This record gives sequence, C-alpha cells and structure tokens, in this order.
Amino acid sequence: MAQVRLKKLYEEKIVPQLKEQFKLNNVMEVPKLEKIVLNVGVKDAVADSKVLNTITEVVGLIAGQKPVRTVAKKSIAGFKLREGMPIGVKVTLRGRNMYEFLDRLINLALPSVRDFQGVSTKLDRRGNYNLGIKEWNIFPEVHHDLTEKMYGLNITFHTSTDDDKRGFELLKAFKMPFKKA
Repeated sequence: MAQVRLKKLYEEKIVPQLKEQFKLNNVMEVPKLEKIVLNVGVKDAVADSKVLNTITEVVGLIAGQKPVRTVAKKSIAGFKLREGMPIGVKVTLRGRNMYEFLDRLINLALPSVRDFQGVSTKLDRRGNYNLGIKEWNIFPEVHHDLTEKMYGLNITFHTSTDDDKRGFELLKAFKMPFKKA
C-alpha cells in the first residue's frame, strides 16, 4: 500500500524540523495532526429534510468517507427546532483519509478560491485550528449540477499540542497558506 505524500513529509522532514526548532528531547513531544473534522450545519433541514440527503452525499464526496448526521441538542422555538431533529452532518478524518484530505485542501481547493489572500493565523488557544469555507464548490469532487445551493463548511484541525505556537508551526510546516503578517 502506497504511503500518503503528506504523512511521508511529516515523518521525514517535519518531525526533525520541529524537534530541533522547539528543542524537544523526545520524538513523542513533537506536535502532530490527530484528526480533521468537517462539519456542515444546515438551517434549511428544519423545513425540508431532503436537503440533508444532498448534503450528506456532497460531504461524503469531499471527505472520502460517509458522514454522520448531527441532531439538535435542545428545542428552540424561535427557529422552529425540536430536540432530536437532524440539522447537519459531520465527518471525522484520521490516518490516511486525513492526510489525503489535507493534501487536497492545501494544494487544490484553497488555491482555487478567487482573490485568495491566505487563511487566518488565529488558533483556538489550545493548539487547534478552525477554518470556515463559505462555499464547498472549491473542492474538485463537487460538481455544480449536484446541488442547487452552496453551503459553508467548517474544518477543524485537532493537534496533539496545547500550545498555539507549536500548532501554528505544525500547520505552517504542512504549507498551510496563512496570511502574510
């Protein structure tokens, strides 16, 4: 089985680079990407439950694995939302699928955004990074005739570190296109 390009890059170049940069004694202290979570919340699913089928299909194409439906945790009368109603989908990527998705995101999807200036440099103070994408049609897997409406996508990168600086340097080593300061 062929090894994924970014995983090989991580093991051969990024680990020694980060180990030296942060003066770490043990290889296990080097920050690593644990998982990537894709999440789509859909307010239209409250009125029309068929919308969720299309969203599940598209997110499955983007992620390369089947997503799970998320349900409302509590009822909110103003939004006509009842507890237990399906309101979105999410998928957690680990291992091979995670590295393949990251490769497609960095090298294909983000550069295809019009007037792209880079992504935000802010992490969540726990070493994790959240990226909001306004339209999912930047991914080459999504065909325009598949859906009438474009939805946003939230991508969360979970790292093994609790330090923002280390998490940022890890993503920067993967060539994440951050905005220039």
